[in-house]
Amino acid sequence: MKFGILVNEGPFTHQASDSAYQFTKAALEKGHEIVRVFFYHDGVHNSNKLSEPPTDDRNLVKLWSELAEEHGLDMVVCVAAAMRRGLKEELLAAGFHISGLGQLVEAGIIGDRLITFGD
Repeated sequence: MKFGILVNEGPFTHQASDSAYQFTKAALEKGHEIVRVFFYHDGVHNSNKLSEPPTDDRNLVKLWSELAEEHGLDMVVCVAAAMRRGLKEELLAAGFHISGLGQLVEAGIIGDRLITFGD
């Protein structure tokens, strides 16, 4: 099965980002295809390479980057949501890139399912 993933919440304010990461990782391990992970609204904070969680906390930015590198994921950060939050291309962690909402629409068209995490 082909999944598009939509992440609407930041890594430190809501369970949605953790759930999206765990779902994506599990789907890949089961042999499913992830056509795209799209970060929207506060979800764009998952891509900020300047975030520094305490050492005893999980680092979702790093985890997403590692998953993208390992599986060649297409991880898209919404340009409008990023700009509203002061997040520019040079602040993105490895594996993330900025693009528009058309990438979200395309993920919904290409994938068998578009799974949304967060409000």
